[in-house]
Amino acid sequence: MFEDIRKKFPVYEKNPDLIFLDTAASALKPYDMIDAITNCYSYEYANVHRGLYSLSSKLTKKFEDVRVKVSNFISSKSYENIIFTKSATEGINLVVEKFSEKYLSEGDEVIISYLEHHANIVPWHMAAQKYKFKVIPIELTNNSEIDYADFKNKITSRTKFISLTHISNVTGSLTDFDIVKEIIKNLNIPLMIDGCQFVAHSELNVTDLDCDFYVFSGHKLYGPSGIGVLYMKERWFDDLDPYQGGGSMIDNVDIQQTTYAKGFQKFEAGTPPIAEVIGLEASIEFVTSLNLKKIFMHEKELHDYTLDKLKNINNLNVYGNGLNKGAIISFNISDIHANDLAMILDQKNVAIRTGHHCAQPLMKYLNITFSARASFGVYNNKNDVDLFVNSLVEAKKFLT
Repeated sequence: MFEDIRKKFPVYEKNPDLIFLDTAASALKPYDMIDAITNCYSYEYANVHRGLYSLSSKLTKKFEDVRVKVSNFISSKSYENIIFTKSATEGINLVVEKFSEKYLSEGDEVIISYLEHHANIVPWHMAAQKYKFKVIPIELTNNSEIDYADFKNKITSRTKFISLTHISNVTGSLTDFDIVKEIIKNLNIPLMIDGCQFVAHSELNVTDLDCDFYVFSGHKLYGPSGIGVLYMKERWFDDLDPYQGGGSMIDNVDIQQTTYAKGFQKFEAGTPPIAEVIGLEASIEFVTSLNLKKIFMHEKELHDYTLDKLKNINNLNVYGNGLNKGAIISFNISDIHANDLAMILDQKNVAIRTGHHCAQPLMKYLNITFSARASFGVYNNKNDVDLFVNSLVEAKKFLT
């Protein structure tokens, strides 16, 4: 489907035989995105929002145009719902701290799942210790998907917030938010979604999701690191207090007190990640030009093709066997450490990820301490899969 796509990625010029299967950690970068950042620093750069001179005013407009583009990309009702952060992790921490500070206390409960990345677990633990509420996990099915019956049973009058991943970075399991919405309908429980593994691989409509908060990062979207997006429903802009203080987020400052700006500005203290936002625009244009529906179909085809081949390898266990999932495969081979596999595959120019994938609760739930993981991007093809599986077979022979 994307036969010439590698020509858009400079890494393949230097290393044309690279088999990169770690897109779930961070995607490779296309020329267009790199050029956008280079041009910004080289010819367009000035601080934004503060200068009346043309260099600043032009980049300010370009910067704010990206906010509109992000809003359209995720089908938000307004660009005013978009907050730029330095990462998805910062976006989650912002919501967790400011919501907990105002609305959570002893006896309250927050629901998460065993599928969560540490970024959607640890901030809740920190806040729970501070504000004395409880973090309640949803159990999983045998296919490592959310158990929606258990989810429904976990909701009580004490449930004050729900925070769930859109796609697991370990199993690839896709959360069905149609079911989630039906379960919490009319309960007035805020919902946050971690979309880091979703946004580069499928069309996103936050209006249809009807979530209160949605976070994602640029670097998994073929964009730069150092930029994240937090979508926030209108009602929360006035309800939540600022996360950080400094320039840009103020209305008026006297020596004894400060009044704060309204809307997204309230949560964007200091000089923003200017070039990173410009790079984010280029990465959005990149995936949009390829068509996200086609991206999902391409990657899912590779995922299914890989799974079919892995079935022929004895003693190989895949974690997450549901049909409703993204293009991520985590696995172990009995009596072989995943790190040993990865080191041998690296010698054959095959890059996979190993470890706990910042998801230790899920590892413990699955009764493992680590796994190997292959995850797909637009630049992968069936030849990559064949070389990966053949290398895996050779590594298994060598290690047993």
